[in-house]
Amino acid sequence: MRLRRLAGFAVVALVGGTGLTTTAAQAAPAARAAQAALATQAAAAPPTDLFVDQQACATGADGTQKAPFCTISAAAAVVQPGQTVWVQPGHYPETVRVTRSGTSTAPVTFRAGSVRSGVRVGRVLAGQTVTEPIFTLAGVHDVVVRGFGLEAAPTAPAVLVDGSSRITIDANSMTSATAPAGVRVTGGSSDVTISRQWFVIGGGPAVRVEAGTVRAVVTGNQTVARAGVAIADAPGAVVTGNTLVTTCGLGVSVTGASAGVSIRNNVVGTGGTGRTACADPATATALSVSGASVAGTSVDHNLIDPASGAPPYAWNGVTYARVADFVSATGQGGHDLSADPRLGAVQSGFYRSWLPLRADSPAVDSGDASAPGATATDLLGNPITDDPDVANTGPGATYRDRGAVELQGPAEAGQVAVRRVAGGGPADIVAEASPSHTWPAGGPAGSVAFQFSGTRYPLIADSTRATHTARRAGSACVTYWFSRDGFRNAGTYAGQSCTVTGAHFTAVAPTRLLDTRAAIGIPTTSPVAGKGRVQLSIPRIGGVPAADISAVVLNVTVTQPNAAGFLKVYPGTVSGTEASSVNFVAKETVPNLVTVPIGDGVVVLENMSSGTVHLVADLQGYYSAQGSGFKPLSPVRVLDTRSGTGKPIAANADLRLDLSGRLPSDATAAILNVTVTGPTAAGVLKVYPDGTPTPVASNLNFVAGQTIPNLVVVPVVAGRALIRNASSGTTHVVADLAGWFGSAASGATQSYVPFGPNRIADSRTGTGFVGRGAGPVEPRGEATVEAWYLKEFDGFRCDACPTPAAVVANLTVTAPSAAGVLTAYPYGEPRPTASNVNFVAGETASNLAVVKVGGRKLSLYNASSGGTQVIVDQSGYFVPAAS
Repeated sequence: MRLRRLAGFAVVALVGGTGLTTTAAQAAPAARAAQAALATQAAAAPPTDLFVDQQACATGADGTQKAPFCTISAAAAVVQPGQTVWVQPGHYPETVRVTRSGTSTAPVTFRAGSVRSGVRVGRVLAGQTVTEPIFTLAGVHDVVVRGFGLEAAPTAPAVLVDGSSRITIDANSMTSATAPAGVRVTGGSSDVTISRQWFVIGGGPAVRVEAGTVRAVVTGNQTVARAGVAIADAPGAVVTGNTLVTTCGLGVSVTGASAGVSIRNNVVGTGGTGRTACADPATATALSVSGASVAGTSVDHNLIDPASGAPPYAWNGVTYARVADFVSATGQGGHDLSADPRLGAVQSGFYRSWLPLRADSPAVDSGDASAPGATATDLLGNPITDDPDVANTGPGATYRDRGAVELQGPAEAGQVAVRRVAGGGPADIVAEASPSHTWPAGGPAGSVAFQFSGTRYPLIADSTRATHTARRAGSACVTYWFSRDGFRNAGTYAGQSCTVTGAHFTAVAPTRLLDTRAAIGIPTTSPVAGKGRVQLSIPRIGGVPAADISAVVLNVTVTQPNAAGFLKVYPGTVSGTEASSVNFVAKETVPNLVTVPIGDGVVVLENMSSGTVHLVADLQGYYSAQGSGFKPLSPVRVLDTRSGTGKPIAANADLRLDLSGRLPSDATAAILNVTVTGPTAAGVLKVYPDGTPTPVASNLNFVAGQTIPNLVVVPVVAGRALIRNASSGTTHVVADLAGWFGSAASGATQSYVPFGPNRIADSRTGTGFVGRGAGPVEPRGEATVEAWYLKEFDGFRCDACPTPAAVVANLTVTAPSAAGVLTAYPYGEPRPTASNVNFVAGETASNLAVVKVGGRKLSLYNASSGGTQVIVDQSGYFVPAAS
């Protein structure tokens, strides 16, 4: 193709690097200062989660998925309210002292996060003497510890809760041959919940609740321990739905002054897993309540195994050998049973085991669903289910089982679907799984885990629904695992689903990121060689790290080329592209706006010519999860200085462009196609917010007599912007409004999806145009192009992905036989008077355009008396908000 050569072309220096008088060397300090200010504007929000992974950690870790901590203690030292510390598989030889608290609505959570293998914490070194609890929670509040395999020290409990409140110890296993307790609650603690644990404790009770503790809840646990639950001087405790197997020790012991205790729905066997008779039955009473504790205490719906030979009850100093005698004497235990609970053999998981119910157990469908402290799911995370072959004998004919494990019928993993969140941010998505149960159930079957694309670890969810904010716009997929044992064993892969997320725009004061003449953005002042590349690292912008930026908007200028060619601009993760961004001829200075996705924080600029060039890139804004939405418009002319008085902009003067009648009051920026025509001298055009200092960077370079356009994204103040003619001569200016950025409330609801750059149409080959073959677009002729969009990810189709409402594309005209303009507009709508690309015969000219589409298509009109070839390179598209 032949590129233009303008007779009498004068090389125009760029003011401040793009200006008439300031040299590149003089501008470099100001440009670097602007970069530094840009990078330090605002601190990024703390991450929602912290991660610990001894297999993938490193010195200087910050707890992100990319740089996880090596120890749980390191995370405990910095965790904030509302954060979850996800601990990945491994064996952590440490004791953890929790010193930081959450709030009632934003607790601090420590959680084992594996769907493949277990997380063990505790003593592991031969000969090592450990005397501290594995987890110590002293003087803290609103803390959750969940899912760990804890190896307790010989002389200390696995978990100590001391003087703390609103604490939840959930779904852990605790093992020790000699530890005095699994969990010890003391020091006047309050509102402590110990739920769904597996205890193998040889030295004392699984749970010890000591004097001064109030409102402790022990629920849904299973024990194979010396003793079950010991409550001393702790009024208001709740002991519900536990399976307590002891080795001839007390099942539930309430001593001292512990009034108002509730003991319900428990399965208690004091003869061990082998159901043996005890040598001293007096030590193996199932339920024992002291005289000072009987006031307000209630006992009911418990299932007691008589195999040990011990009396099932000791109440106010009196033992009772039969349930009927106890009921008659106390009025308690009216629904208690004395029978073989028919427990199955111990099932083994990764450091977390359990005792299942057999189908013929009298515990099935006979519990009290309204018992205080009853959990929504059982020890294994499964719902309450109704065995259709067993009569429901619980209150109100409910079907809750007694004990910690609910008998389950067949279940299926179901499917997973992911979608954008209606009313949420552009990057907010929600994944929902659909496991199903063949029996009537009080909730979905089993437990699920989700891993969102761009994340390192799968996370076990508290429900079948999980929300996520993608770091970048584009494809967003989720992988789904299903478990029926609370991920004690590895979960089952169950499926994948995908959608698309968008990004919002934040305009910035034009900031120079690259100037090869002044060693800005690169270490030297050498020009870029023919076929050479520059890798431009994108800094933190306004407190947002490059990893969270989906795309940047750059005004890219080619200057001092010594041969004709074109420039490619593309993400650092892409090996290359056929799409072009700036076309130029020798000795020409040409700018073009470029919207380019970010790949690993890097943008590549590749010189596709045989000669050297210097390159300048000025940041205009960026797309991320924050910022303003977009409202596309059918192009409309908002300025033409040739009309009316026909007065051009004077030399070195400003023209105020007032768009307040066309934009809402909260509009943050406008997209304008700005054209310089009829300039009497060379210069540059600057478009910038009203009331702000004139920037160093420019938007358009021009020479005398030239007509040249460029797309501009300009911040507006009360709907106004300034246009400065930085030239010694006058010039006319034309501006066409293509859309604006603002709030959803005022209609700016669309978000940007980076996709490309991709060549989607080329008339020279006939590709991409609807209903036409190869060949130029005819004089006064139209051509239709269908926009590309994300609809398949690694072979996985996304049927519900949003389609384009507007596209961002570089439009290139090449080999035109006559001068003219190219206009892009929505398919099916009337052709506007606006233009996008101005060209002369034989010229190759390009310009970025943001074009609203109709039915995913855009129309291109060749307003020329001659035919021309047209190329469309798409770099992304806008999608409507989720509904």
